[in-house]
Amino acid sequence: MSAANKLGLVKPITFVTGNAKKLEEVKTILGHSIPFQAMKLDLPELQGEPEDISKEKARIAAREIGGPVIVEDTCLCFNALKGLPGPYVKWFLQKTGHEGLNNLLAAYEDKTAYALCIFSLALGPDCEPISFAGRTEGKIVPPRGPNDFGWDPIFQPQGYNLTYAEMAKEEKNSISHRRRALDKLREHLCNHYSFDNLP
Repeated sequence: MSAANKLGLVKPITFVTGNAKKLEEVKTILGHSIPFQAMKLDLPELQGEPEDISKEKARIAAREIGGPVIVEDTCLCFNALKGLPGPYVKWFLQKTGHEGLNNLLAAYEDKTAYALCIFSLALGPDCEPISFAGRTEGKIVPPRGPNDFGWDPIFQPQGYNLTYAEMAKEEKNSISHRRRALDKLREHLCNHYSFDNLP
């Protein structure tokens, strides 16, 4: 789509999150390429497949805000458990901690896993959400590094000797599941929409 045919957004995009660390990463990765505002919104904890959950959250958020929204769902998927804990990893972590997540794989030789991030964009209450997924392969290891961002201490990306938590922010942001999803989202927005007319 040529620049002349781009659709102009009339409202800024709202990134729905209450997670300060997640917001910091998104701002760092996107820079100033996509203008957005952040807002905490209590969305229901849904069950189902990751993309379905993300899209439904985007529909609900767009209705509540009355304008364009982005929501993000992050999963940690153990191959030995056929993708679990997946979208429920936040609750597993809260209940069992890093040690408990490791123990889920104690009976399995296969410690491989992948980090999955899905951003869903809904341009308004009546618009069908579009999803953008990013995936990073790796494995589950005993926790190493600062314990200040979710399950980062137990996920070691493929090809690296460091966990996400041990990496410098710049290094993690260059290869993370969130980075890969955001690259797709940014490309879509820049190709299809103009931000010149935003207030």
